[in-house]
Amino acid sequence: MNKTNNQSFWSRLKTRRRIAVMDDDSLKQLWSFRLSALGVIIMFVLMFLVTVAVLSVVIVYTPMRNILPGYNQNIRERLMEESVRLDSLSNTMDLQRQYLEVIRSITAGEVSTDTVPGSDSLQLIFQEQLLEAKREATEDFVAQYEQKEKDNLQLFDIQNTAPAITLTSPVLGTITQHFLPQDGYYDIAIQTAEKASVMTVLAGTIVWQEKALDDTYTIIVQHQNYISVYRNVGHATHKVGDALRSGETIGLMTQPLPLRFELWKEGYALNPEEVIAF
Repeated sequence: MNKTNNQSFWSRLKTRRRIAVMDDDSLKQLWSFRLSALGVIIMFVLMFLVTVAVLSVVIVYTPMRNILPGYNQNIRERLMEESVRLDSLSNTMDLQRQYLEVIRSITAGEVSTDTVPGSDSLQLIFQEQLLEAKREATEDFVAQYEQKEKDNLQLFDIQNTAPAITLTSPVLGTITQHFLPQDGYYDIAIQTAEKASVMTVLAGTIVWQEKALDDTYTIIVQHQNYISVYRNVGHATHKVGDALRSGETIGLMTQPLPLRFELWKEGYALNPEEVIAF
């Protein structure tokens, strides 16, 4: 009995039926097609599978996947962190660019010494304030000590006290041109022997290095309180960003040109012969 019913069920599914569209007035058949119940089921199943497959491909391989809840959450957090870091780096680069523009203007002689601002880009103003506070504290201490030790006042004469910072000579040689700011010479010229070593006068960092058409280098070193400039260096041994010790070699004199040396502090040119023993 059940076998007969199953055969009858499958027979009904496989039985083809004609669907025709006719003209209502002339009863003329316009078009028709044959379709079984099993065919209808298979057609809908295939349409469903194709729709699911298309939607899956669209979601997986297009940006639509980013709108799914919880998808790429880690990437979004990293993007936010990198965006904040990029803003910080942009600000730092702007400060460095402004500082290097001031240095370039100084070395090119485009800005007079009495109009050069302080090195704000490296926050030296804050450091100068700290040094000023230390200087005042030192003077107070000396004054109190002098009051107690009147017999030894000459030992604490501030004007005769040796400077706390000792600058190294940039190169061994003979000075052929002196510091003459009234004539536009803010540097001194030192004639050296062949392949003489050029040394930094204090510990610092190279902030500028440029090669000229005559194959010589201009090197600028930022120190804690000074800026030193070295021109006509034939061969550079370091690059921008390198940290240097006091007296460390930064280049060699390979051409018959004198070393042009400048020393700046707080935007003002100093006479190197007054602070360095050549």
